Amino acid sequence: MSNSQCACLFLSLTLLCSLAAAKDQYHEFVIREATVKRLCKSHNIMTVNGEFPGPTLEINEGDSLIINLINRGRYNVTLHWHGVRQMRTGWSDGPEFVTQCPVRPGQSYRYRFTVAAQEGTLWWHAHSSWLRATVYGALLIRPRDPTDVQPARELAPILLGEWWDMNPVDVVRAATRTGAAPNISDALTVNGQPGDLYNCSSQDTAVFPVKSGETNLLRFINAALNTELFVSLAGHNMTVVGADASYTKPYTTSLLLLAPGQTTDVLVTFDQPPGRYYLAARAYASAQGVPFDNTTTTAIFDYGAASASSPAMPTLPPYNDTATATAFTTSLRGLRKAELPSRVDESLFFTVGVGLFNCTKGQQCGGPNGTRFAASINNVSFVLPSSSSILQAHYHGAAGGVFTADFPANPPVQFDYTAQNVSRALWQPVAGTKVYKLKYGSSVQVVLQGTNIFAGENHPIHIHGYDFYILAEGSGNFDAGRDTGKFNMDDPPMRNTVGVPVNGWAVIRFVADNPGVWLMHCHLDVHITWGLAMAFLVDDGVGELQSLEAPPPDLPLC
Repeated sequence: MSNSQCACLFLSLTLLCSLAAAKDQYHEFVIREATVKRLCKSHNIMTVNGEFPGPTLEINEGDSLIINLINRGRYNVTLHWHGVRQMRTGWSDGPEFVTQCPVRPGQSYRYRFTVAAQEGTLWWHAHSSWLRATVYGALLIRPRDPTDVQPARELAPILLGEWWDMNPVDVVRAATRTGAAPNISDALTVNGQPGDLYNCSSQDTAVFPVKSGETNLLRFINAALNTELFVSLAGHNMTVVGADASYTKPYTTSLLLLAPGQTTDVLVTFDQPPGRYYLAARAYASAQGVPFDNTTTTAIFDYGAASASSPAMPTLPPYNDTATATAFTTSLRGLRKAELPSRVDESLFFTVGVGLFNCTKGQQCGGPNGTRFAASINNVSFVLPSSSSILQAHYHGAAGGVFTADFPANPPVQFDYTAQNVSRALWQPVAGTKVYKLKYGSSVQVVLQGTNIFAGENHPIHIHGYDFYILAEGSGNFDAGRDTGKFNMDDPPMRNTVGVPVNGWAVIRFVADNPGVWLMHCHLDVHITWGLAMAFLVDDGVGELQSLEAPPPDLPLC
């Protein structure tokens, strides 16, 4: 199949409904406990409507969603609609104490937003503590316009996740109390199931029936908390046609890389001898000496032919194969020419990485050499407020005691960011709740520079409320004189989550056209727990259509 045929078929696969007026969709999401059995043990987990993974939302571009969240669980909770632009509706974005206070047990809140000018695969998840380990689901956005091309079949979404053999909230609370690294997961999952390679799991392995000769659309979502994943389907190539709800030029590969938060849409032609074939996923672990879940999750693609043989298994790269990871991410291109502004109004340089806090009297300090783990952007380790959300404080002009608008545009100290032995004097960040202010309509370029403080690692950086162009990535320290010439100004991919290479850099660009407060953070939850986050505060523009909407009357109280 040619690239042009792949692009045409992908568009046809997503155009499943006739031209229709935009609709309002209402859903009730009840947070409650459900009992599930994994790895030979039964657990009570937090779910939406008793489902794990949670419900799949299917809409057309331009539709509005009204999600009535009712919290019948035992924890505070919020929901985030990952990748949705939330134009002027920041009150529905979801990160607790950033855009709203959490929904407490016994309370409810209605998320209200329109999904406009976005098509493809996104997802939703809890944005409180580590509840998203089990509270997550797919969000499928189809184009509104019809097509004359008859589509082939679309398979169920493929949600990749992680499973702990204990309550994940207890896992992160123990780590926060002691300052040590949290326990790694006990299994990886496909649609909530570990697969054949784990104890007590074969009976419930996810199975995808396929038809010989058919080309299908597969939607991948990495919902794992802390693990980037290599993914491959035995015997079959995959043609990437979309990522993070943005179309890409068709790219054929036998291997995918998805960081937590990222989605990838692929076309697969099932042209192999009838049989059963494993889809397998395991970690891309870029940090040297850092423990990780080294297990492999599987699902089965079944042609329906009777066979007593075991499914074919794909070959996955070594866990630390950065060259293969880079080859994949640098092969993605936007489908159309990018609409890049010719100017850059805000040129920012952000270091991202892990550090250590010195122990203070009365603290437990289970990190290396009696310290506590920390993480930071530009040496600021982000602290969530507790008396108000940042967005509420901004809207009511009451920032005092909640946040300050002095996040640094550049690191306070310049150094050899990726050196093998970074000075210990640079290991300790400063805790704070700081935002960076942007004028409405400004063109923003951010150099995201990984550091080798404690351990260099690939950091998947997600910005709420925005898509951005990834202009370039590279290894070592970013050098404007040398590396600006590498920028792809023609067809860079557009995403909402970018993997900043281990001991390397990535450059992104976007226009600040969405007023509100928008969290930027590492989507490895262990790192956001340690403070690898900041927020952009985008001012209102001119008039109602360039201004943040008023808060809804049922906005939760702190």
